[in-house]
Amino acid sequence: MNNTTKALPVVRLRVPTEEDAFAWHRVFDDPEVMEFHGGAPAEMSVYEELTARQRRHDAERGFCFWTMLDESGEVIGFTGAQPWPHPEFGPVGEIEIGWRLGRAYWGRGYATAAARTTLERVRAAGVGRVVAMVNSRNARSVAVTRRLGMELAETYVGPASQQEAYCFRLEL
Repeated sequence: MNNTTKALPVVRLRVPTEEDAFAWHRVFDDPEVMEFHGGAPAEMSVYEELTARQRRHDAERGFCFWTMLDESGEVIGFTGAQPWPHPEFGPVGEIEIGWRLGRAYWGRGYATAAARTTLERVRAAGVGRVVAMVNSRNARSVAVTRRLGMELAETYVGPASQQEAYCFRLEL
């Protein structure tokens, strides 16, 4: 390893459990974490629906947004892939990869490590291309897409937020 290469942390991924809805709600209950996801912490019901939907995706497709666990087994966020969920805009019909981490875990390489595992898993599930939609002001997530080798393909303006979003693509 040279001086410019940083070892990525150990991260485990699991299909989200019903209990993970509570963990996600707790870990993401931070305005900084939610800055590019509506700006305010989401209600518990949002995470109950989201974790249930992810369990369905995993059962039907072999991938989902998995719960991300650190070395000690603590829930630190999620990462994974799902069909793009917004039929009114964006990369409709594509498989989106994404990640969200609790604030205490930023800057440690967890998102990159987990996203690399996601790419391996979706490739194994037969997916040939993925996208990542990132708010244009979210420099941390843009950096993760670059580390994954993704290329900027398109830009969109979110209908609700009226903010610019970058669509990155990667052929698997």
